[in-house]
Amino acid sequence: MKYLTFVRHAESHREAGPPPALMEAMGHFVEKCQRDGSLVDAGGLKATKDGAALIRLSRGKITVTDGPFTETKEVIGGWAILQADSRAEALRIATEFMELHRAHWPEFEGESELRPMFEPGEGP
Repeated sequence: MKYLTFVRHAESHREAGPPPALMEAMGHFVEKCQRDGSLVDAGGLKATKDGAALIRLSRGKITVTDGPFTETKEVIGGWAILQADSRAEALRIATEFMELHRAHWPEFEGESELRPMFEPGEGP
């Protein structure tokens, strides 16, 4: 089954950027997960000041708001699509990724959300 995981954190973490030690550790982690087939795809996101837009539909009207989103307390900083045989395995991988942040960026605070994805042909 595929899972989407994304990391939410303060915009200031995106602006400051992660420490080089974390980037190196994440590089090794990504390589390992690609080799074992548990990582389908992943990516980081730029700060909202670098071209982000919020497209909202409310009461039949669409509005577009350009970043930066100063009123937003947290932003999504990165995402990954995992391939795992169980929720427990996906949770282990996502937790291991957050452990890298704890070990290499002690002042980082954020959260990672793990969500199962519909397979082709499935749906609500």
